[in-house]
Amino acid sequence: MIKTLLLLLLATLLCANPKIYSALGDVIYDNVQMIEELKKISEFREYESKIDEYVKRVYTAKEMGFSIEIGTQEIDKKEYLKTLRELSKINDMFFRQAQGMYTNSIEQKNTLLWSNIINSGLIDIQKYKDEILEFYFAHSEDIEEEGVIQKFLDEDEKLKEKNTKKKNTLLIKKERQEDKIKRIREKDKLKQEAIQKTLEDELIKKKTEIRNKQVEESVK
Repeated sequence: MIKTLLLLLLATLLCANPKIYSALGDVIYDNVQMIEELKKISEFREYESKIDEYVKRVYTAKEMGFSIEIGTQEIDKKEYLKTLRELSKINDMFFRQAQGMYTNSIEQKNTLLWSNIINSGLIDIQKYKDEILEFYFAHSEDIEEEGVIQKFLDEDEKLKEKNTKKKNTLLIKKERQEDKIKRIREKDKLKQEAIQKTLEDELIKKKTEIRNKQVEESVK
């Protein structure tokens, strides 16, 4: 019987959230994996230990919630609510940090950080959709079409068309730049060859002059 209850508890932990105080708990439990993923972003490495500690506390709280529901352990509901409120503040803190990183990434034109943040799930992408697309089209040559960007492009044919035109423009610009570099290199090569030929001609001329002078002196 005990084994069955433990298996049931484990399955429940993996698939659902406690119903008690769900208005507060669901937000915390549904966000915990996204917050844990922040460790993969280099700018959040300094918070790695705090994130690990937070994640551990969230899953401990989740066990508390289920224990209260199934009555396997005497836990004070008020203590559980207090724990949820504390975790909620930390959850909000990580969201604010992500928002701050998002703003900084735009100001600093840090496309890698920007991509990681908008795909983290911690940014309201619909609220910032216009701003996100504006930044993407301004820096599309440095941004991969994945996640949020791919979602927006798939949702709107006009955006797809705009993106295609942008890519074609960048391709033409790149080809022109490469042609310009090629022409400059060819011009430099011809210039170097001309200089080399001049030097060789002068050397031959000097050798001829020296030889003629030596012949004249020998005749005398």
